[in-house]
Amino acid sequence: MLFSLLALFALLLHVVGVFTAMHAVVHTRTPQGAIGWALGLVLLPYFTLVPYLYLGASRFRGKWSAHRARVPQPAPLSNTPHPVCVRYAAIAAMLGHDFRGGHRLRLLIDGTAAFEAMFSAMAAARQSLLVQFFVIHDDGLGRRLQQLLLERAAAGVAVCVLFDSVGSHALPRHYVDTLRAGGVAIHPFATHRWRNRFQLNFRNHRKIVVVDGVCGFIGGLNVGDEYLGLKPPLAPWRDTQLELQGPAVADLRQLFSDDWQWITGTPLPPLPPACCDGDSNVLLVATGPADRLETGSLFFAAAINAARERLWLSTPYFVPDRAVLSALQLAVLRGVDVRVLIPARADHRTVFLASTLHAHHALRAGIRVFRYQPGFLHQKALLIDHDSAAIGSMNLDSRSFRLNFEVGALVVDRAFAADVATMLEADFARAIAIDKREYHDAPYLRRVAMHVARLFDPLL
Repeated sequence: MLFSLLALFALLLHVVGVFTAMHAVVHTRTPQGAIGWALGLVLLPYFTLVPYLYLGASRFRGKWSAHRARVPQPAPLSNTPHPVCVRYAAIAAMLGHDFRGGHRLRLLIDGTAAFEAMFSAMAAARQSLLVQFFVIHDDGLGRRLQQLLLERAAAGVAVCVLFDSVGSHALPRHYVDTLRAGGVAIHPFATHRWRNRFQLNFRNHRKIVVVDGVCGFIGGLNVGDEYLGLKPPLAPWRDTQLELQGPAVADLRQLFSDDWQWITGTPLPPLPPACCDGDSNVLLVATGPADRLETGSLFFAAAINAARERLWLSTPYFVPDRAVLSALQLAVLRGVDVRVLIPARADHRTVFLASTLHAHHALRAGIRVFRYQPGFLHQKALLIDHDSAAIGSMNLDSRSFRLNFEVGALVVDRAFAADVATMLEADFARAIAIDKREYHDAPYLRRVAMHVARLFDPLL
């Protein structure tokens, strides 16, 4: 009797696996992924049904605001504030809006400088304070943020906070309850699915601070002591944040409002773009799985294709897709100085192994790859020629390309590009160039592990 029940249960799992495999074949993005999921679901449904439930979806199918779900239209470029911006016309068309001129920017290098600037700006908020992070920890830095938010709420400032429910899975309930009791409107970002607690896709990876609609911050830093370099073995932590003042802050506020409306059902009141006497031209780059196009991957490919002299990028995870890797290879063939800066230390072992193999393939294509030595490199920076740069939350991996909600700023300004170049030159001076021996001298089983890790590229 027991054997018959087990056989019936196994048969049922295989039937469910066959129908789920049909779903995978139709909806999985790549043929390789479709084959992998289909074979696993048909032959080994006992092990693959549950992972597919939480990892198989590659497109965000939920209802989204009209602003984010719009069909991209060519952006008008007749009033472009700087001729260099025309080189990025494809990116502007994809996003559906153009560069804005008249910004003042400040590059904030590493956690101490970044949080000093952000906390100082937050403490000066008089009307509204919008805060969004992928990770918030209940540690020394997290409690400093909590106290600051409570003080601003007590002063009558409208304080709104978003955090990702998976990225901040360790955030205790009492941390959030204390903020709510103090008048702070705070919510976890979720896709409103019953499986969201374990849904690793469609995370909100953005880091946003907007103060009174006048000053904004974006970059790679989350809220936790490790981002101040206080947690070995990854310390010191290398990261970069961008402070901006000017019209694009209104775009940043609108982006936060889109996410806020998705969670709460209520949009934030719009504010007119703030005036500023700066010289920088900024295009706010918001990407995510709700977009009709794969905007994350397309942004990197288009930006790389715009390079004519140099293309330097810094990323903690080097797992490029075919389009981005091809763009890097073409840049080398055009004679562009292409350099990629990646960590020497691993925070995620599987990603590190896959990145090592991708670095080896990049070297064979003439791309120079360097490993940053002092600590963990979490910086997301892109330098194009001598006039353009981008800072944001986007990594060079599939999660940032098409599974996470991300934000960055593409800047056209020679002075700002020079600041980014100086920063990256200092980083490269603390790095060691990778050569072919890193792969060929590795033990055989480690090389096998690299190739196995690469099989998981679509999930990394």
